[in-house]
Amino acid sequence: MSRTAPPAAGDDPRRRIPRTDALLALEEVERAKQRIGEENVRELVREAQDRARAGEIAPEEVEGEVLAALENTRVSAFTPVLNATGVIVHTNLGRAPLSPQALEALEAAAGYVDVEFDLETGLRGKRGVSTREALLKACPTAEEALAVNNGAAALSLIATTLAGPGAGERREIVLSRGEMIEIGAGFRLTELIESTGPVICEVGTTNRTHIADYEKALGESTAAILKIHASNYVIKGFTSAVSVAELAELAHANGLPLVVDIGSGLFSPEPLLPDEPTLTEALEQGADLVLASGDKLVGGPQAGLILGKKEWVERVARHPLARAMRADKLLLAALEATVGGPTPPVLEALHTNPDALKARTEALAGALRARTHEPCEVVPHDGRVGGGGGAEVPIPGWALQLPERLATELRGLERPIIATTRDGACLIDLRCIPEFEDDELVSAIAALLKR
Repeated sequence: MSRTAPPAAGDDPRRRIPRTDALLALEEVERAKQRIGEENVRELVREAQDRARAGEIAPEEVEGEVLAALENTRVSAFTPVLNATGVIVHTNLGRAPLSPQALEALEAAAGYVDVEFDLETGLRGKRGVSTREALLKACPTAEEALAVNNGAAALSLIATTLAGPGAGERREIVLSRGEMIEIGAGFRLTELIESTGPVICEVGTTNRTHIADYEKALGESTAAILKIHASNYVIKGFTSAVSVAELAELAHANGLPLVVDIGSGLFSPEPLLPDEPTLTEALEQGADLVLASGDKLVGGPQAGLILGKKEWVERVARHPLARAMRADKLLLAALEATVGGPTPPVLEALHTNPDALKARTEALAGALRARTHEPCEVVPHDGRVGGGGGAEVPIPGWALQLPERLATELRGLERPIIATTRDGACLIDLRCIPEFEDDELVSAIAALLKR
């Protein structure tokens, strides 16, 4: 059997593959080293050279391959997307988008900062003082405030402090069965509470719980009464629940603290979400500790907010577990800028004027029709709070209706657009997309429609 002779050394195309040092010396490659790191750059160079050695690309294409790869490589694997779902606090898309003020605060805090240093004395200072002050200013009813790294941490820390190891014989936390909540990915708040030692004393039934149920449950082993807002579902029909004010009276008559988890974290009442509790109201009604998430309706970074009476917040803050859950400088900076700054993007999206949204959507549809001569209809579309807030509360709005196939193609763009599919159509809701993005949106959709 005959064999093809290998090319002579001088004819071997692999000899024309650019040397590593020559590629690394290119001006564009030098700049990329500063952006993504030298080791990442070297890896991309090796990959392009290996493709040429394998005959997948010509040696003359190696330099272009390297430059293209560098241009498309980011220091983080996260891909920025446009949220066209109409869901404001979209858990799968990172929940609350940060305000420009929060981004500025993050940049300022990225280097060395006085997060735990007293500039006046030159000694160690108290951590997060300005963030605490911003929280207390936003919620004057609270005597003290503490921020930890997320909402689950806040609940776990409070439960452990009040009824965990070291709490003596008082290890029970009384909770209504109608508030034993499971949130996304199978995560159950009851399992979180019990994971560090507290015992949950269940009272009432799924649909009805009365003050007498709580009274019967109290005893020598009771450490606290806990009320959790059912933020991601609604029980309708033959129902009954006990108010914060009634529970506070019962708890205080028995020398116990009342803990209220309000979930999404409004500071003051929101007319569009009349059933959503607020930090201020819960404290005014007698709660000793109130907790909420900072990355939902607060509109800030992932955080767990604990506000309430000074003695109880300080007790929680002194627990050894608080160290494992403490907020870092970036969280503290972004949270302070959000709470103390102008209206964050989350609340701006919530308050979007339906008429203005319709006019903007119709303008988008008109621009697409002019470019593509394809039918682009504007249809009613209810937005949602998302993230476990405002359960079952529709937010009237409008959406652009496109062929269903576009939903997949939009996700495949360099800047992915995440839409909703319903009744055989792809729906583009502009509620959560900044208006300055409209031109890019039109160009991207038009290109797909023409294809």
